Amino acid sequence: MLTHTNFHRALWALIGLLTLTVAAIGLWRPAIYARIVSEELLPGAYSQDLLSVAAALCLLYLALTAHSERLKRQIIALGLLGYLFYAYGIYVIERAYNGLYLVYMAIFSLALWAMVLAGAHLRRDLRTPTLPKTIRLVSASGAMLQPLIFYPLWIGMLLPLMRTGEQIDSLYSIFILDLCFVMPAFLILSVLTYRSHGTGMLLLPSIYVLGFTLIFSLAVGELVKPLFASALSPAAFWPALALSMLFLVLGTLHLTKLRLGENQDGAPPFPLHGRSARRPHRSNGPRE
Repeated sequence: MLTHTNFHRALWALIGLLTLTVAAIGLWRPAIYARIVSEELLPGAYSQDLLSVAAALCLLYLALTAHSERLKRQIIALGLLGYLFYAYGIYVIERAYNGLYLVYMAIFSLALWAMVLAGAHLRRDLRTPTLPKTIRLVSASGAMLQPLIFYPLWIGMLLPLMRTGEQIDSLYSIFILDLCFVMPAFLILSVLTYRSHGTGMLLLPSIYVLGFTLIFSLAVGELVKPLFASALSPAAFWPALALSMLFLVLGTLHLTKLRLGENQDGAPPFPLHGRSARRPHRSNGPRE
């Protein structure tokens, strides 16, 4: 899927090592969040570190194994980069000024530019990705559901703040990251997949990886609340678990049924700007 594969794998390894280091420190010494995260949010920080350790280990494994022919592993790696961009974007935007803050900034920045470079290094010699129609429509519909839910929800929460001018102390990063980055990605890739566009069908599973890891961390955050002398909230746990499982199922179905391959024997190349590659015009001779 990507050119310059060794460069990308080295970059993923660097991001994975940085993430593994800071997330492991957060699990070992949760007190590093004591002065910068409110007490009720400590279980969320702990669960995010748990998921970040898992994501870092997966990214390190993919850095070792996602060779140029391992296209689906590269797609998963992009989803993990999206998760790390979001997770450490929260700490950067929320000004989590502890001794690891510069590393948070490095992970946030490196994950962003790794995704940008991946978009620039998409191979042009791939066949058009194919996906069964039913799976394509179900996957695109599931992705479209997220903007339809969260755009009205978050905007509805922002409007009172806009009227009063109130500045909330925490979690405002969620509005920025969701409304400016994640929901547009869901929306764009959903529309492209509906239209059988190669880019949409190729990259939509990565956004499901992002969605699963983010939402599953919320469910885990409820499970670890007893460690922080808090009670699990079923009203928060079950919707987060259900949504994360939806992302997992849709992403697995899409990725399992997705068919990719290198261009050969005159097969049309991967289309970057339309549904399918245009066939060359056959001329029967000069026109007058």
